[in-house]
Amino acid sequence: MTTETTDVTEITQLVLHERQGRDRGWWDQMRSCFAEDATVALSWFRGSGYEFVAESEQMTGRGDTATHRLSPPVVHVRGDRALVELPAVIEMRADLDGIEVDLNSAARLYYRAERRDGRWLLVALDPIYERDTLRAAHPGVDLAIGPQDVAAYRPSYRFLAHLLSRRGYPIAEDLHGDDRPDESLAFHHAARYWLESADGPARQ
Repeated sequence: MTTETTDVTEITQLVLHERQGRDRGWWDQMRSCFAEDATVALSWFRGSGYEFVAESEQMTGRGDTATHRLSPPVVHVRGDRALVELPAVIEMRADLDGIEVDLNSAARLYYRAERRDGRWLLVALDPIYERDTLRAAHPGVDLAIGPQDVAAYRPSYRFLAHLLSRRGYPIAEDLHGDDRPDESLAFHHAARYWLESADGPARQ
């Protein structure tokens, strides 16, 4: 097995362990995937990797849980840096105005990883949101949400923003999404530049 193949396998398991820890509530496992200076920017959170784990634990404690349905990751390795694209569908079941609802939010999760002291660790996590849907969990139940109710939110994650904001979470408006292709393209260029650069911070 080549060194690059070994790196790809280790990095793949790293991002999968991070998501498994998030979904299963295995917080020590999730935390062990992040470097101390890692950064995370999601719909409801922006801060360090360790803070993200702590906030995720608190979120789960309030009953707001999510499951991530993952597709195979694509891993690019350059020396001691790696860039990973992990397609995911975020699934949430929640109560909205007394109605049990199901949310599905499609996104591409982008991880930056670095090899430090011989071990790969995550140094950044950023999603690019694609689209989402929201429906009543029970057939025949009317969910009275019209275009005017979500008009203030970004098209790429409008229902995710609507649901989480109604549950008390502040939602960022400036995240990457397919509804702003120029910004997403700039993000890709910056990520590839970081990958090819020998020096520089994890987020540029």
